[in-house]
Amino acid sequence: MRKVCVVVGSRANYSSIKSVMRAVDRHPDLELQVVAAASAILGRYGAVVTHIEQDGFRIAARLHMLVEGETPATMVQSTGMGLVELPVVFDQLRPDIVVTVGDRFETMATAVAAAYMNITLAHTMGGEISGTIDESIRHAVTKFAHVHFPACEQARERIVRLGERPEHVHLVGCPRIDLVAEILQDALPLRNDLFGTGVGGRFDIDGEFLLVSQHPVTTEYGSGRDQILATLQAVEQVGLPAIILWPNADAGSEDIAAGMRWFREHRDESRLHFFKNLPTDVYVRLMARAACLVGNSSSGIREGAFIGTPAVNIGTRQMNRQRGPNVVDVDYDADAIAGAIDAQRRHGRYDRQPIYGDGCAGPRVADILAVTSPPLQKVLTF
Repeated sequence: MRKVCVVVGSRANYSSIKSVMRAVDRHPDLELQVVAAASAILGRYGAVVTHIEQDGFRIAARLHMLVEGETPATMVQSTGMGLVELPVVFDQLRPDIVVTVGDRFETMATAVAAAYMNITLAHTMGGEISGTIDESIRHAVTKFAHVHFPACEQARERIVRLGERPEHVHLVGCPRIDLVAEILQDALPLRNDLFGTGVGGRFDIDGEFLLVSQHPVTTEYGSGRDQILATLQAVEQVGLPAIILWPNADAGSEDIAAGMRWFREHRDESRLHFFKNLPTDVYVRLMARAACLVGNSSSGIREGAFIGTPAVNIGTRQMNRQRGPNVVDVDYDADAIAGAIDAQRRHGRYDRQPIYGDGCAGPRVADILAVTSPPLQKVLTF
């Protein structure tokens, strides 16, 4: 039985790997180990670990590695904490394969620890390009990883051009799309108690509303408060009620949180509702009904293309990432953001674009991991 260890460090991590975890857990030749780390275990970021357990996964280890402060320096320190703690966990669990997700600081720590410990490393969602430090981390992890699971064709081609062996680069699609496809197929209604958590006003979600998800841009540290205020001012100008998500734990998140708190205290919040975290099924159903997704989350580009949700992408965080026609790009300007939202409202839903997968990534990844023979050696093709 091959042991596959998945490290989940945030709410975005979990939605990006849940279908793989489920497929590994069900595979007759694989044993799943789940390590919950960083913001995934902290209440102020929504404690996604509770959702992981509610979904039926057993947590093999909980790893505190998030240094308080959300500054560039504390991101480095958090990465260092991960490098201190992860080897202990890997020594205890003895995985054959470690799976790391995407491009966050905990991804970097996971990759370095596994590589130095001669554990075969599998990386999902590599090869993509975007703004911020995330792109550098993503490509660095590609060079540590032995097995690659890119989500789109351009990403696969880029990984091969980086010198990785083509037979170890598997175009499987994005595991997040698996969840989207399942949720949309179920066609279940949103829970009646949607506004039972979070803070702010209540409104009829059968009517027109906006969904806002905006995170700090690490290379623009110190600008987060002004950036989120421009977005919230645009939402106010448009005049629609909005569901607004708390930022992730990257450097600058406290600036965005401070901007949100200021807006709540000085503006009418009766048509705004703020959430620290939303279960994936709720978030997807909201995307499927929202008039527009606003902010800089990759979900507007990835899930948005598959669902057909109009999206207004703000700033540089998703710069150059492959996208469909559902995305309109604007800068941090309230009038420009409001104008783009109005244009997207007039357009309405877009045709589905399966750029990032067809909903079957998880089983593909599990089947490949089951026949991957660790330890793999890094043999580049330069």
